[in-house]
Amino acid sequence: MSAALNLKAKPIANGTAEPDDDSDISGLINRLTAEVNQIAVDKTKSIQQITNQMKMLALNALIESSRAGAQGAGFAVVAQEVRGVGQQVETIARELETQLTKRTGDLVASIERMSQRSRGERMVDLSLNAIELIDRNLYERTCDVRWWATDSAVVDCAAAPSAAAVSHASQRLGVILGAYTVYLDLWLCDLDGNVIANGRADRFRAVGQNVAHTKWFREAKGLRSGDDYVAGDVENQPLLGNAQVATYCASVRAGGQANGAPIGVLAIHFDWEAQARAIVQGVRVGDTDKARVLLVDSNFRIIAASDGQGILSERIALSLDGQRSGFYHDRTGTLVAFHATPGYETYRGLGWYGVIVCGA
Repeated sequence: MSAALNLKAKPIANGTAEPDDDSDISGLINRLTAEVNQIAVDKTKSIQQITNQMKMLALNALIESSRAGAQGAGFAVVAQEVRGVGQQVETIARELETQLTKRTGDLVASIERMSQRSRGERMVDLSLNAIELIDRNLYERTCDVRWWATDSAVVDCAAAPSAAAVSHASQRLGVILGAYTVYLDLWLCDLDGNVIANGRADRFRAVGQNVAHTKWFREAKGLRSGDDYVAGDVENQPLLGNAQVATYCASVRAGGQANGAPIGVLAIHFDWEAQARAIVQGVRVGDTDKARVLLVDSNFRIIAASDGQGILSERIALSLDGQRSGFYHDRTGTLVAFHATPGYETYRGLGWYGVIVCGA
């Protein structure tokens, strides 16, 4: 069991973790299309200039032929034909310009749509990458709490919390914290919600405090067996200096047996802010994306943000449209990509989402 989060992002199968490829190709096609369009416009303007000169020459010829009288009549016919040819060439040039600019305009618009779609799909993949990383690591937390709830020092203290048993359990919890640096503290509670031992008594004065009012304790007290666990939403914990934590609980049972009678609750407090920040800031978005990478809970409350803003205080208005993943542009043109938690192994997730918001 790992003592720390594995923050190395897994490669994305379809290659979308490399943000430059699609944008470079799209940019190249856009530039080439714009060049073709400009060449077409320039050349048709040149043709129009030549035809204007032909028409001017034809007009001059008609004027001179009229001055020549009967002798210039034949020349007038030729001049009129030249004038007609010039008008035909001008018409063709204008039609060519109109058709070419329309075709190149359609091509540019199509490329832009493809580029936006490719960018959106890449951001969805990266959103999944972020939420999967946290899911896999929180799965380990659920394993940790169920394992440590069977520790003999923890079981003995819950069964008979004498001063010696409390001291031994606190010492044991402190040893665990020394090896598992992703936790702020571990609490052993009796069935009335009183904290009877913790691993960092020198730092956090949790012993003697009552946590019976908390959602995670109430749910943990009702667990059916030692194989079950409680995963709490991210919150500020006053007894831990108001730090951001995700609390995981398991029931402590008689004899350390999964089917034994419940005798206490073990609560482990995951040091959320530092670990989650490393994940959202590690998502490989490009600098040009102007992206804000978020993790949000089931109520769309921001629980992690790559810019460190709005955590536990801001809610994002996600338009899911009944989908678990996808992307869209809001009214301001901002790209919003999201992916729901898939869970991992026995950790089902809490309805969280990975979200990436990219500036227009």
